[in-house]
Amino acid sequence: MLSIGEVDNLFFTLTCSVNISLGSSLLGLSTTPHLQVILFVLFLIMYFITISGNFLLIIIVRINPTLHNPMYFFLINLSIIDICFSSSIAPVILRNTLAKDRSISLMGCATQMYFSLALGSAECLILAVMAYDRFAAICRPLHYNTIMNKIVCFYMAVVPWSAAFINSLVQVTLTFQLSFCKSHHINNYFCEVPAFIRMSCGDTFLNEISLYVASGIIAMCSFLLTLISYLHIISTILKITSSQGRQKSFSTCASHLIVVTLFFGTIMFTYLRPQKYTHFSNTTDKVLPILYTTVTPMLNPFIYSIRNKDVKNTLINQLKRI
Repeated sequence: MLSIGEVDNLFFTLTCSVNISLGSSLLGLSTTPHLQVILFVLFLIMYFITISGNFLLIIIVRINPTLHNPMYFFLINLSIIDICFSSSIAPVILRNTLAKDRSISLMGCATQMYFSLALGSAECLILAVMAYDRFAAICRPLHYNTIMNKIVCFYMAVVPWSAAFINSLVQVTLTFQLSFCKSHHINNYFCEVPAFIRMSCGDTFLNEISLYVASGIIAMCSFLLTLISYLHIISTILKITSSQGRQKSFSTCASHLIVVTLFFGTIMFTYLRPQKYTHFSNTTDKVLPILYTTVTPMLNPFIYSIRNKDVKNTLINQLKRI
């Protein structure tokens, strides 16, 4: 005969051995009906702006041969990432905002987690590459064509994409090996690694270490490289004699840095803090991901490219033709 304590321990062990193979459900952002409608409209508008803005940039660069240079090559990569990144999350948000049934299958959750994590990681790395490209163009103008030749540009685009998808495969594999004996309700609006670590009742030490190492290398190192590049750029701008040119360059750098800081800051706060015993509210854990999954992909095409003179002139000329 087993004692009551032994029965409880056995039940706990058996329960914890059951993982999320039967599927889970996303709790979403709100359960208040009128607020759900407002959020649905808001996210729909943001998703439309993200898709149209990034597609518009791709089309403009495609039809204007003068824009076929390294800077716009990396901007195209960023636009493709933002379109796919937003599309891996926004449709799920829109569906779960109004739907009563917010269940998601194991395969659906794993697929979304894989692509959203891979594309988010790729964006971190591409932003660092873009900052280095601007550093080379502004601080080393005489050697720019040699530094940023076609082969270098090719590898500076391929390596971030490859590293991001490999990292995502590792993180998702480790995440779905965890055991979950608590509720299968994911307190988030999409499937994300930190939320699953917080749900797990098993040992998450390996998962957290892996997440910290990957986030430190991809997010923190990318942010530091971006920051160093912009510090060199600002130092060069200070040497410009024209006050108007200096002011314009500072305005451009400031807008870039604001978006970059918003993107990297929220990612590092989400991924580089203790996941299992966090003291932050559920609202914080839901709001912060909105900034790097929805807001920054919407702002990127306007901050980095559509404000540029060449892009605006191309757009105006095409509208005149139409």
